[in-house]
Amino acid sequence: MEKISRRQALQLTAVGAAGVAIGGCATGNSSRGLLLPTEKKPVLTIAHLTDVHVKPEGKAAMGMRQALRAVHSLPQRPDVIFNGGDAIMDALATSKERAEEQWALWKQILREENTIPVQHCIGNHDIWGWQRTKAGTTGNEPLYGVKMALEQLQLEKPYRSWDRAGWHFIVLNSMQERGDGGYKAVLDDEQFEWLTGELNATPKETPICILSHIPILSVTPFFFVKNIVKDYRFDLIGALAHLDVHRFRDLFANHPNVKLCLSGHDHLTDRVDYNGVTYMCTGAVCGNWWSGKFMDCEPGFAIVRLYADGTFDNTYHTYEWDPKG
Repeated sequence: MEKISRRQALQLTAVGAAGVAIGGCATGNSSRGLLLPTEKKPVLTIAHLTDVHVKPEGKAAMGMRQALRAVHSLPQRPDVIFNGGDAIMDALATSKERAEEQWALWKQILREENTIPVQHCIGNHDIWGWQRTKAGTTGNEPLYGVKMALEQLQLEKPYRSWDRAGWHFIVLNSMQERGDGGYKAVLDDEQFEWLTGELNATPKETPICILSHIPILSVTPFFFVKNIVKDYRFDLIGALAHLDVHRFRDLFANHPNVKLCLSGHDHLTDRVDYNGVTYMCTGAVCGNWWSGKFMDCEPGFAIVRLYADGTFDNTYHTYEWDPKG
């Protein structure tokens, strides 16, 4: 797949009757059919930066800075940044002090390198202490779990919604704690009921964009791990995409104004069009956890342009950064 650099503006497009999927390191444009690059003016331009995984060691901090500088140097500066989650390298299995050190670095770089408003989504690695043995947690700490990320990002809840530029935006919390110290990608009943209410309350003529850390629907899990075929069956990890995808499908079928679902988590890019909804996983700023590209995908970010008629386009941008330089 071709990739988009700061000096390029190439795009890929794809369409299918029931659904299509594109993998690699660039995603194409539009919703509900083939739309070639257009001269119509977007009502909102989003820079989707996901999976930064910043840490004090190595060149991660410089990589985050370079990515933000690349966003700010675009010919048309985005209106908003969507932080897709996993802002820091890891809080799941670290001490409180180590997690707070990473958050302090994240916030410092944002202050120094960014002037664009940011909307945050929480990722699994932003959650503190779920791996209790390694983190030294009991589960009773005041900032245990998602609470530390909420405090650091100054959020009241891990899921929320707002309206802007004629679109309705919804941020979801993909992760639920498992008893073994891990997590699973699923909405609990309370959040799903809230989501249902949000869709019911949104006028049918208002297009909806949903942001989640873990993909709701994606082909990327098929390439994320090796040896996933066992006894003529695919054996996919339930933390790489939402386990409740059937629930989402049935809900979205009643709301054709759900246009676009953005995600990260799997450090790869793809696009899946299914039943009128486009699902896009948009790579990772850190690539392969700051050691270069991850499989076919270079470190980068997505620029998503939304239009008044409910259509959109999307390009993946790499940026100048060398893990060995």
